[in-house]
Formats: sequence, structure tokens, C-alpha cells
Amino acid sequence: TMVALCLIFAIQRCDPAPFYIFDEIDANLDAAHRSSLAQMIERQASRVNEESGDPEPTQFITTTFRPELIHTGDKFYGVTHRNKASTIKSISKADALRIISEDQNRQRQHA
Repeated sequence: TMVALCLIFAIQRCDPAPFYIFDEIDANLDAAHRSSLAQMIERQASRVNEESGDPEPTQFITTTFRPELIHTGDKFYGVTHRNKASTIKSISKADALRIISEDQNRQRQHA
């Protein structure tokens, strides 16, 4: 996971795309590496062109069940599934952290 992420971020620095979509890229990382990943995404998202000084914003869309990426995020969406239909709604950072905490507690109880 770390080597693949390093390659993606290196390519992004040389030839940035306007957005990236990552699905649970932090799932196999420990807490320290998840925090480092979150900081890297935050830095890359607010990157400035070194020659012109112009901002080169990049959007990172990630899915996660871990709190570290939530701490550096700007917008959050909750996805629920009921009766074979998914619903997506905007939620606050506090709600996102609460949902993750509840999910982690549920997993511990079933382990």
C-alpha cells in the first residue's frame, strides 16, 4: 500500500490531475501511517505552483472507516443502505467521527 501511494503522489507532483478517488486506501495502514497519509493528502490538495505561485488545487475523494482521514477532511458524506437502496447525505465532521466510532465499537463487540 505504501509503495503504491508513494508512486501516486510522486506522479501527482509531476503531472497533477484535478481529482483523485481513493477507496479505503488507509484500511491496511496503522494509525501512524494513516495520520501521515492524511497530512500528505492535505498538503497535496493545497499545492502551489513553485514557478508562478498560483494555487493548483486538487480534490481527493476518499472512503474510510478510520478517523485519521476525517480529521483533515473538508466535506463529509454519510452513505446508508436500507431496503436495497442507498442514501447519501452531507454530514458534519462530528457526525462522521461518531459513525466511525460506533462502527469500531460494533466490530470489537463481534470479535
